[in-house]
Amino acid sequence: MKVFLVTVDTLADWEIGYLTAELNSRRFFADPGMDFSLLKAGLTRDEVKSMGGVSYMPDLAIDEIRMQEGDLLLMPGAEIWESPQVKPVLELAASLLDQGHHVAAICGATIGLAGVGALDRRRHTSNDLGYLKQSCPDYRGEAWYRKDPAVRGDNLITATGLAPLEFSYEVLKMLKVWRPETTKAWYRLHKTRQERWFHELVASMSAPAQEQAQ
Repeated sequence: MKVFLVTVDTLADWEIGYLTAELNSRRFFADPGMDFSLLKAGLTRDEVKSMGGVSYMPDLAIDEIRMQEGDLLLMPGAEIWESPQVKPVLELAASLLDQGHHVAAICGATIGLAGVGALDRRRHTSNDLGYLKQSCPDYRGEAWYRKDPAVRGDNLITATGLAPLEFSYEVLKMLKVWRPETTKAWYRLHKTRQERWFHELVASMSAPAQEQAQ
C-alpha cells in the first residue's frame, strides 16, 4: 500500500501533521511490518517549502504516480490550489476518483477539486459553501455538499481546514492500517483528552498477533 502525499509550495503543515507522524512511525499499525510507503509527490522533483517554512524534497513527480488498489492520494491545503500551476494534480485526482481510487483532500485542495468538477456528483465538504461557489463558478455540487468537519463519499474524503483531526480519522479508517478499536480510541483521546481513551488505545494494541493480522 502507498500513500502519495502531494507536496506543493505553501503546504499547510498542521493539516496533515497527525497523518504524517502516525503513518511514518507505524507505531499503531496492526501489522508494523506490512508493505507500506508514504511518498512525497511534487509537481516536479524540485524542493518546495511549506507554509511553516519546512523544506520538502519530493520522492517522485506527480506524473510518475502509479496507483494500485488500496493506495491513496493525500492532498493537504496550500495557498496555490486555485492557481493554474496545480491543474495537473487536480486533473489527476479527478481521473483517479473516476477510476475508483482513494483521494483525500482538505481545505484549499477541496476548492481545487471543485474547480475541475470532481465534486459535482460526490458527497463532500469544504471550508464554506458560499466561498466554494464564489471561487468556482462552474461548480455544480451544492446538492452533494455537507456542512460537516469531514465527509467521506465512497472513495473521496474531504474536510474543512479547521478539522485536521476529523480528516485524519476518516483517512485512517479508509486505509485500514490500524485495528478499528485503535482508530476509535486514538480519535476519542485526541478529541476529548479523557484518560479512559488512552487506556483504550493501549489495550487495543495488546491483542494477540494473530487477531491483529485479521
